[in-house]
Amino acid sequence: MTGYRFGPHLILESQVFFKSNLSIGIVNLKPIAPSTPIIDVLVLPKRNTPRLADLDRDETVDLMLSAQKIGNALEKHYGCTSLTMTIQDGPQAGQTVPHVHMHIIPRKAGDWENNDDVYEELDKKKQGVDNEDRTPRTEQEMSQEASELRPYFGLD
Repeated sequence: MTGYRFGPHLILESQVFFKSNLSIGIVNLKPIAPSTPIIDVLVLPKRNTPRLADLDRDETVDLMLSAQKIGNALEKHYGCTSLTMTIQDGPQAGQTVPHVHMHIIPRKAGDWENNDDVYEELDKKKQGVDNEDRTPRTEQEMSQEASELRPYFGLD
């Protein structure tokens, strides 16, 4: 099987929905908000790099432009009006995989009782709650989601 490294994890090609020269967009194994019909995705550099400061200029620019493209497509796909985009840069910031990645979370009015509760979900690791409380999705679920998103980027 072919794929990409995401820290110590292998990301299968079936989980990838976006590719640029230096970045990829992948579906999330353990979404931030699995109880909503909207799932967050990740954008990450192809090079396995732990911290944002480790990226070179081209990788940094590509990551941000990729996030912009992915965000625009997610708003269309999910009928959303906003996005939460966040990078947890290092373990003390809640980063659970030592590879630069940005969460892109499509948002709708009322999706969390308090708007900033999304950050509580992102900060659970920092609060001593491990990522283990999130139920991992099946390969089939992730493959289906990636398949729905690929046409926005000409990867169908």
